[in-house]
Amino acid sequence: MHDPFERPIIRTDVFYQAPDRALSGLEAAFGLTRLIDVRDRASSLVHAEMRFGNCSIIVDGEWPGFVSSPQSLDGKTTQIIYVQIASGLDAHCVQAQEHGADIVSEPEDQYYGDRLYRARDLEGHIWTFSQAVRRVGRAEAERLGSVRITGWHTE
Repeated sequence: MHDPFERPIIRTDVFYQAPDRALSGLEAAFGLTRLIDVRDRASSLVHAEMRFGNCSIIVDGEWPGFVSSPQSLDGKTTQIIYVQIASGLDAHCVQAQEHGADIVSEPEDQYYGDRLYRARDLEGHIWTFSQAVRRVGRAEAERLGSVRITGWHTE
């Protein structure tokens, strides 16, 4: 059956102590938009999905005994969310900081051709935003990064 929501094949779920605050914060700081917002009869969030470009991310409250916000784990997290943007990375970083994101890595060009920054959201999830700024071949990336690379995008 065709997926009526046209969801990406792989998605992730990010869990928060205060999911309503997180939804508003993700909109303001990172430019995500609400796609689905499901509430119970008491108006508590049951499930939400947000969109950024052609990708979506699920936002939920904690599931006691199963998954937690980094805020409940002394700031520890087991994932980083990566978002590729087409343009405006530096302005995106400024917007994120103005709306409460903690910039943990300022925008910086990378040896493989991207410019990226990392930010911690209001509950401690790490988000990495990157933008392709120049095309780099595998040999050049290996030389610049002092690494050996198996597999690479088309040269």
